[in-house]
Amino acid sequence: MPAHPLTDADPLPSTLPALLEHWAAATPARRAFTFVDHPTYDSRGVHRTLTWRRLDLRTRAVAARIARSTAPGDRVALLCPQGPDFVIGFLAALAAGRVAVPMFTPDLPGHGDRLAAVLGDARPSAVLTTRDSLDTVRTFLDDQQILTTLLATDLVPDSEAEGWQPPEVAERSTAYLQYTSGSTRVPAGVEISHANVVANARQALTAYGADEHPVTTVGWLPLYHDMGLVLSVAAPVVRGLLSVLMDPADFLQRPARWLRLLADHPGAISAAPNFAYDYCASAIGEEEKAGLRLDRVTALINGSEPVRPATAERFHAAFAAQGLPAGAHCPSYGLAEATVFVCAARPGDPVRSFALDREALAAGKALPVPPGNPGAVHLAGCGAPAGQRVRIADPATRTALGEGEVGEIWVQGPNIGRGYWNRDPQTRRVFHAALHGASGNWLRTGDLGMTLDGQLLVTGRLKDLVIVDGRNHYPQDLEATAQAAHPAIRRDRLAAFAVLLADGTEGAVVVAEHGRAVAAPDRDPAEVSRAVRAALSARHGLRLADLALVPPGTIPRTSSGKVSRSLTRTRYLDGEYAAPEPGEAGTVTRTPGPSGEQALSRSSRHTVTAPGPHASAGATPGAPTITRPMSGAVPGGIAAWPASDAPEDRGPGGAPGAPHRSVPAAGGGAP
Repeated sequence: MPAHPLTDADPLPSTLPALLEHWAAATPARRAFTFVDHPTYDSRGVHRTLTWRRLDLRTRAVAARIARSTAPGDRVALLCPQGPDFVIGFLAALAAGRVAVPMFTPDLPGHGDRLAAVLGDARPSAVLTTRDSLDTVRTFLDDQQILTTLLATDLVPDSEAEGWQPPEVAERSTAYLQYTSGSTRVPAGVEISHANVVANARQALTAYGADEHPVTTVGWLPLYHDMGLVLSVAAPVVRGLLSVLMDPADFLQRPARWLRLLADHPGAISAAPNFAYDYCASAIGEEEKAGLRLDRVTALINGSEPVRPATAERFHAAFAAQGLPAGAHCPSYGLAEATVFVCAARPGDPVRSFALDREALAAGKALPVPPGNPGAVHLAGCGAPAGQRVRIADPATRTALGEGEVGEIWVQGPNIGRGYWNRDPQTRRVFHAALHGASGNWLRTGDLGMTLDGQLLVTGRLKDLVIVDGRNHYPQDLEATAQAAHPAIRRDRLAAFAVLLADGTEGAVVVAEHGRAVAAPDRDPAEVSRAVRAALSARHGLRLADLALVPPGTIPRTSSGKVSRSLTRTRYLDGEYAAPEPGEAGTVTRTPGPSGEQALSRSSRHTVTAPGPHASAGATPGAPTITRPMSGAVPGGIAAWPASDAPEDRGPGGAPGAPHRSVPAAGGGAP
């Protein structure tokens, strides 16, 4: 796939610490980072700004303290809230020649186990936090019996920087571990080198128009996530740009705050997932739109899995009167293994929407159909790569496929990470793939896609394919149909996946949350089930094995806010979802046994027969008994491709959803 050319080689330094030192000397009084807090619901925002000189001083002071407490190459975990100390701590770890591990504070609800697993895997010699989070972090480390040095960055005095000389940092050495937002029991840390992150930041800046005119990055994405870290920290340091940040919870509480920051900063570049654009379009009323001017927004990045063209259309329709440029929406694709950014539509170009035949797409071919065709799947083009190469490959034969053929997305470029931390066999499989007729190592993304008219189209995730009666179904396609079938289903809070039935065939299951404000009479499980079954049958020719309607907040999400299909599936099979109320028909038998990736990695396929009760919403009498699959492979077509070599479970897309946090909802909250 042809790449968008980069500009001439940048004469600036090639590591983030050296670039920070450069901007502190060249533009010491210029604003570097502005953090906007919203202490009350009606607050217009309290701004705290670091100049390049001040950021450099604070970074050197914290780096000196880190250097005194650790050895070169040690891991330093960041358990800081969103704010200036996260940025300072991250840059300080790199400046000290240590390996940063960006994470979150232990009070992020529902993710304590994941945080413990990451710390257990990374084994940090030091943990950075803030004075306000010190007690919470100390208690968590004590509870987990993690012995490490604990430092509060905002308690380190400026005087620590006096006389300290930073070590030479090798470009190819590991700068940080980016832990994937997947759902496996043991998270995988991608080793990102100093050269990787600088290269990827430059690629992204070129793609999103920063070479043509001045820009400001505006963000609320979590800084521990790959897109938040690169767009809001690395890219500004690479180019000497202003970065404006707010907390994800502040966005969820009142999304108009994000748009106000976009309006206040000319040339704004920002990123968000599908749900955020839909949320803004539905939750921001005319009163909050008054006075908003969005005509100077440069790029709004959307890297969801996959990007929905209708989302861009709704968002633009909602804010066209505020001057939002038609070409501001930039569907994108990326993943942590490539630092984050791979492909993007260019600012100023309208979103390319492709209507493709659903049956042909499931068979691995692109067959254009009229947009109004009832069998059409609508996909957004994610543009072309910048400074890297992308190929669509048949993962079984490891040969490149032609335009319009669905295969696995493979990537090559200076932004590709070094591999997985302490996982050499998996690193060789994923990062060192050989493509016939092409030189060098290629990254296997595990994502399915195709090229069409010079655009990358992402169709789904290889491991997530739902195969029933020998036909392939993309789970996000089934989920879109299911959530549109009945108003009780909470938007973007459902998971579709395959299970093995007692007769040895595959069946499809949907687990869906009902809306928070939906009264019990309006969410009768049998009625919802009938509506969903009818819609899936009519639109996909699919007979649903089971639908489980569960309370809000039940479906697990990753630390970046995405629904975890694999963990939802594991919990479903383990019988963790509530049984229906008395009088609801039908039961589904589940079988205990090995769970998650262990069960899916077995070499043979069989069922375990020790049943346990699991009732399903609206199941019909005589519904198939569901048993545990012991292998995820199904012969034939795309399903026969070896998914086990792909990266850890991870949604395809650079931009995550917001973390699952409890926030005050005065005046409304996230749907």
